[in-house]
Amino acid sequence: MAKQLARELINAGVHFGHGVSRWNPKMAPYIFAKRGTIHIIDVKKTLMGILVAKKLLAEIVSSGSDVVFVGTKRQAQKAVEAAAERCGMHYVSERWLGGMLTNFRTVRSRLQRLEQLEAMEQDGTLEAESKKQASRLKREIRKIRTNLDGVRKMSRLPGAIVVVDARKEYLALREAAKLGIPTAGVLDTDSDPDTVDVAIPANDDSIRAVEIILNELADAVAIGKTMVSARQQEAEPRPRRARASRRPTLARADGSTGTAVATMDEQTAEAEAEPTTSEPEETAPQPETDQPSSGT
Repeated sequence: MAKQLARELINAGVHFGHGVSRWNPKMAPYIFAKRGTIHIIDVKKTLMGILVAKKLLAEIVSSGSDVVFVGTKRQAQKAVEAAAERCGMHYVSERWLGGMLTNFRTVRSRLQRLEQLEAMEQDGTLEAESKKQASRLKREIRKIRTNLDGVRKMSRLPGAIVVVDARKEYLALREAAKLGIPTAGVLDTDSDPDTVDVAIPANDDSIRAVEIILNELADAVAIGKTMVSARQQEAEPRPRRARASRRPTLARADGSTGTAVATMDEQTAEAEAEPTTSEPEETAPQPETDQPSSGT
């Protein structure tokens, strides 16, 4: 499986880094060689990063937390949306609003505002407004949908964040670090690996390479969901079997109890087992005895 994945990644050009003049020295452990003016990324380190990230995401999702996929650059937008929808998680593909994590309560209030405007649009209240007011409200709906539609169902802070291009998504990584949220990122040779918890060195400008990596991470999230359902089934209380109630034993005449003493129920059962249809026995007439006659 690892060989096949490595072959797919190499065919997608995952090993091509940026120019030598743009590199970050902290990415040196992830660079295999230099070809002309371009750094070549070590594909083994890429595979290792994918495996570590998959394990991390599976554990986080199995504990009941959510994952947010973040990729606002043009090469990663469609891949981020497809991966998040594939595993039923949240995503940010247009713009990361400042305070989306650290000021999460305000983000939730904006989503409530969106639901209110959509309700007005459905029941015809929006059309009843003036033309200028209706145009302003429709523009507000489009703006909120563009920025927050991917996190619409996120009712609490996520358990992990996956980013594509750590340099571009520095705001998301800073907020996650401030709140102690684990992060995994696809990093090119010009990024800083210290900004993420799990680094996946790869060519973040290759659309196909980003798709392959995010699909692997989405599969790990799906596995974590199955682990959650399995734990819930194990935690369900099993129905108890009704125990037969013990029959009280009779006490002996001397006040002690013994196992050889018949119980009340056993005596009742024996009494019911006796035939009740037998006719009563006829009593034979007593012979009359001659009374001695008195002499005259």
